Amino acid sequence: MHILVFVKQVPDASQVRVNYETGTLIREGVPAILNPFEEHAVEEAVRLKNEYGGKVTIITMGPPQASEALKQCLSRGADKAYLLSDRIFAGSDTLATSYALYEGARKIVDLEGDVDLFFAGKQAIDGDTAQTGPGIATRFNLPLITYLIKIDELNLEEKYVIATRLTEFGQETIKAPIPVFFTVEESLNILSHSPLPYLIKAEKAEIELLSGKNVPLDKEQCGLKHSPTMVKKAFTPEKRQRGATLSGTFDDVVSQTADKIAPFLKKVS
Repeated sequence: MHILVFVKQVPDASQVRVNYETGTLIREGVPAILNPFEEHAVEEAVRLKNEYGGKVTIITMGPPQASEALKQCLSRGADKAYLLSDRIFAGSDTLATSYALYEGARKIVDLEGDVDLFFAGKQAIDGDTAQTGPGIATRFNLPLITYLIKIDELNLEEKYVIATRLTEFGQETIKAPIPVFFTVEESLNILSHSPLPYLIKAEKAEIELLSGKNVPLDKEQCGLKHSPTMVKKAFTPEKRQRGATLSGTFDDVVSQTADKIAPFLKKVS
């Protein structure tokens, strides 16, 4: 069994700032971390590998320093990691990013063999779009199970998986054929500690580099220039006034509430 996990190195959200003129995040001087949702994706991939056998491959797109996130994945038990890095990817939106990662993943398939399970976090904490994972799955024409919280059954012989996902209204259990693409919630599992041998192995590991030189890419679909979406404006929401506190008997509170909402009801009618 071969599992491929898409991860992203992101700025620590607790320390990030916004450039209001360009509408972009100010990443300089902000510590970079492995996207928390992807931590759980890697954890699940390694758990399945340990239970069923096989290997776990990791891929990320980013600058050279993103290799730190890949080594963190290796320290958790992944077997091999690929960094997709090239200046032509700079400023890519989710459409361009999903295209580049799709082509990078196809290259990995050529090198490492077919993939049975694809994993990604449900979203990245810097953009919060939740679009890249589904975008990659669509390009591969794979069944997609988003907001994964549990893998109930994995049958490698009959090539199907039964999994539970979150929805707006509760939970949904789905049976899907393999290969399949998952985007995961943090509640999927509990993160384990990296064993010392894994930490040593990760430190010594060489990260494989993918770029426009060794991946067949259409440069007209990469980077800021060829990204169809852009941030028009970034701003801090105005602080809301504190709500009113009503007191008195139940009838008094009902009467006061009616008086306060009456003007809004007139506007609606």
